[in-house]
Amino acid sequence: MILALDGSSIDGTAYTDVVGLARHSPAWLDDAVSAWSTYGLAFFAVLMTIGWWHSRRVGATASVTALAVPFVVVLAFGVDSVLKVLVREDRPCQSLRVTTLEACPAPGDWSFPSNHAAIAAAAAVALLFVSRRLGVVAVVAAAAMAVSRVWVGAHYPHDVLAGCVVGALTVLLTRSALRRCAEAVALRLAATRLRPLLAVGS
Repeated sequence: MILALDGSSIDGTAYTDVVGLARHSPAWLDDAVSAWSTYGLAFFAVLMTIGWWHSRRVGATASVTALAVPFVVVLAFGVDSVLKVLVREDRPCQSLRVTTLEACPAPGDWSFPSNHAAIAAAAAVALLFVSRRLGVVAVVAAAAMAVSRVWVGAHYPHDVLAGCVVGALTVLLTRSALRRCAEAVALRLAATRLRPLLAVGS
């Protein structure tokens, strides 16, 4: 079943308030938020790399858990993309015709849920299982990413909230399966040329 959601009826007023605030904010703030909105996902890749690097000192199973984070994030992106096609919500800049910091995407580039928010939330929750410290940093960064997507005008607030839920749930639902197979995968990889990925001195 394919829906055609009109997001403006849900929180269109909140969206226009945020976009209006962005329009009257200092240029340096808008530039910083826009840069984070566009390039901030790279920060999560850095956190994943750091998490894996430190997990190698813990052990092979911990390393497998860290190495699985990017795959779980890709899975969350896939789930989110499928929901976009099913819901088919127009971007708010198309429905409300407001001036936004980010150029309005072409029709057919659906808004609900937010891919950026889903990716950031999935990375943050997954990193919590790798390193509590990195996970907390990632959670704050994911919240900033979600807010930035509304600030630049790309999404309604409910889009980013839904994206965060999709990302977090994807990780939590796959967590038990990963926990069961992490040790077995570690043992298999330890017998291959990929062994140096698992532990220091391997």
